[in-house]
Amino acid sequence: MIEENFQEDIKNIGQIPIITQLLDVICQTTGMGFAAVARVTEDRWITCSVRDDISFGLKPGDELEIKTTICNEIRENHKPVVIDHVSKDPLFYNHHTPLQYGFESYISMPIIRKDGSFFGTLCAIDPNPHNVSSPQVTGMFTLFADLISFHLGAVESVNMSKTELEDERAINHNLENMVKQRTQELEESNIVLEKMNKELQAFAYISSHDLQEPLRKIQTFAAVISDKEAKNLSETGKDYFRRMQNAASRMQTLINDLLAYSRTSITERVYEDTHLNDVLTNVKADLSEELIQKNAAIDADEMCRVEVIPFQFRQLLYNIISNSLKFSDPDRHPVITIRCKIELGSILNYEKLNPAQKYCHIRITDNGIGFDTKYSDRIFELFQRLQDRSQFKGTGIGLAIVKKIVENHHGYITAHGVPNHGAQFDIYLPSK
Repeated sequence: MIEENFQEDIKNIGQIPIITQLLDVICQTTGMGFAAVARVTEDRWITCSVRDDISFGLKPGDELEIKTTICNEIRENHKPVVIDHVSKDPLFYNHHTPLQYGFESYISMPIIRKDGSFFGTLCAIDPNPHNVSSPQVTGMFTLFADLISFHLGAVESVNMSKTELEDERAINHNLENMVKQRTQELEESNIVLEKMNKELQAFAYISSHDLQEPLRKIQTFAAVISDKEAKNLSETGKDYFRRMQNAASRMQTLINDLLAYSRTSITERVYEDTHLNDVLTNVKADLSEELIQKNAAIDADEMCRVEVIPFQFRQLLYNIISNSLKFSDPDRHPVITIRCKIELGSILNYEKLNPAQKYCHIRITDNGIGFDTKYSDRIFELFQRLQDRSQFKGTGIGLAIVKKIVENHHGYITAHGVPNHGAQFDIYLPSK
């Protein structure tokens, strides 16, 4: 018999339908035959959700003796365990767990609740060796474990809210204001969950190896045919091949942008005291050809010193400036103005700021084609494009990456535009 609290954990995991998709993506992407979410305590290991293609024999509610697993070690130190090939691994080649269960490859990532407590593991095994220690696979497992933690917290919060509401109604039927407040919180949680599901599905299905490998072959063979067999093709055939190569190139750009977006969530965040002048200098060098081609000018005052994740902030400035160059007005030379100043939140005109906190305020304006201000929030969403796709190239991910980076720095970003006059971005980063 499984105690009531473990039954509740299995039930909560079962209320997260996307977990089935996560386990499917893990097996399809890595080649592993078994993947599961397990509840792990000091003395129990219980399956909550599973995909089993190798007849390992576990289903939700089944239990392994905790001493026969590696997960108890993960519970104690909150660190993942990754093994490409057990027989060749100096630490685990003679370990009792792979010897008992007969697997050669293994990966297990801790699932940590928002409050820092340990819930269990997201794990996968296979009787054959697999390259699971690659940054792509470990990054995917980290992202998926974080997502499970988020969903689990939301489910537990919803269940707790339902219980509390029932008790409150029993005590006093006049607590309508609290009911409205809880309902609004639940609706907001659902919106966040839906957004994360869309982002996850995009990442899982487009950036996986199963998509990138065929794409590389399409690009390679198309290039070979175009080079070697051009004389045997009609003009129509050559045109078709050019279109195919352009489509493959656009798809590769989309995959790269998606991976860049995912990395802003899963990479380690190391903040360094950085002079933003140095970051801007590097970005100008990266965009030198585009600046010359567009005959564009960047007008920047002395920038601030602030603690940032340097490579992420370089990507932020790169994305915003390249966005201004892309959407420049063809009838005038692009001018991008950057101003930077540290001020108290009480002085800055933005309601979300703490009046007593100092912020590094960065304002970037351009004289491009602009946009309608009613789309100020929409432009930061994934895949959102306000302009004609045939006229302006891109994937609609660049500004979503910018917003994610600002959020990683615990800051805020706003956008304002005037059609045919230009756009303005205001970034507020907390400053010591």
